[in-house]
Amino acid sequence: MALLVHVLACAFGLGSWVAVNGLWVELPLIVNTLPEGWELPSYLTVIIQLANLGPLLVTLMHKLCPGRLSERVVICSILSIGVLSCVLLAFFWDRTTVIAGASHSTAFFIITFFLSLVDCTSSVTFLPFMMQLPAKYITTYFIGEGLSGFIPGVVALAQGVGIAKCVNSSQTSGNHTDEQTWSLQTEYLPSNFSTEVFFFFLAAMMCISLGAFVALNRLPRTFELSTENLVPDTAASVASGLDNPGAEAGGGSEGRPGGDPAKSKPQLANPEHSVYQLGFIYLLVVWVNASTNGVLPSVQTYSCMPYGNLAYHLSAALASVANPVACTIAMFFQNRSPVFLGVLTMLGTGFGGYNMAMAAMSPCPLLQGTAAGEAIIVISWLLFTGTLSYVKVMVGVILRDHSHSALVWCGAAGQMGSLVGSVTMFPLVNVYQLFTSGDFCNTQCPL
Repeated sequence: MALLVHVLACAFGLGSWVAVNGLWVELPLIVNTLPEGWELPSYLTVIIQLANLGPLLVTLMHKLCPGRLSERVVICSILSIGVLSCVLLAFFWDRTTVIAGASHSTAFFIITFFLSLVDCTSSVTFLPFMMQLPAKYITTYFIGEGLSGFIPGVVALAQGVGIAKCVNSSQTSGNHTDEQTWSLQTEYLPSNFSTEVFFFFLAAMMCISLGAFVALNRLPRTFELSTENLVPDTAASVASGLDNPGAEAGGGSEGRPGGDPAKSKPQLANPEHSVYQLGFIYLLVVWVNASTNGVLPSVQTYSCMPYGNLAYHLSAALASVANPVACTIAMFFQNRSPVFLGVLTMLGTGFGGYNMAMAAMSPCPLLQGTAAGEAIIVISWLLFTGTLSYVKVMVGVILRDHSHSALVWCGAAGQMGSLVGSVTMFPLVNVYQLFTSGDFCNTQCPL
């Protein structure tokens, strides 16, 4: 029974961020098809931020009408919406409409909003549901949550990216067939499997998460009874940790249910960080989330596409894989020093600065057309995502052990940073046109 619950908890976590992560890693294959072109990521960052309306409504319902909102109904509804949205995306992702004389990916944006709504709302519904189970299963859930980003990234790597080649294209001008103009056009060879297949794969992952949730709703009562009969002391300690974290053994388990009482420290009663250190930590939260969720993703196409579709594909897919890997490393190698986290943030910001500089130099960045340039930009994006993901995890650990309200403010600061970053970059990319797109075959760059 315990093994089954572990498997179901992990499968349930797969549905947390699979849709948004899947969209980002698939962008290299669709950015050349949709009319927005290289501006597409800046639209996605704003749409994802608008989808935070979902968790806001859930939070307001809990505050204004306590007990009225069924958590299980909300989870079942959003997972069903996620499955339906992924299926619709497979059929309509490339449909366009003409608005104000320009072609736009209206269907893609609308469906993306609902997918983002599912993922954003999962952050305030999935974990509270998992708190009904013994604490050891929450760790398994987080593993599944990490896999929701890892698996789409690995599948995208297996999917590959269409190799670009330049072909001569002729056009006849006027009524004279002998007056032809020749130009180079970029032609992309097909990937190992289509975008539609990838979206159906995301739908399958959402179905697995929905099925696991339904199964978990039928298993916990039987599991709780067997736990009470076999190991009553453990069950009691878990329940005590959930009801009053930090109350047992003089402060208990570092504020975490299921921790080791022998190593517990009363961090909730005696916070080890000063007001200035906490202010610095919250500043890190705002800066890191603004960089990773708003500023840099908006210009990733301009940063990577000049080096070719393969560089963009590897940057997006490996960055998606780097996030859960960094979170896993943070589980085993923890360094809570604000100085260390500040230095690591500066290091990650340095990689982000290089990525931004290459985007500003688009369509002719440094070392364009060389294997070294492609390798550097991919590694830079990988290290940018990995280092700042580690910082986000450790900041969350510090604030979680400080107090519950500190963790709530951490979430608010993260959302504020993401919103400010995406809203700031959108006009710079789409209105003021500070970043310039290019063409693989026709862009002429000075040597």
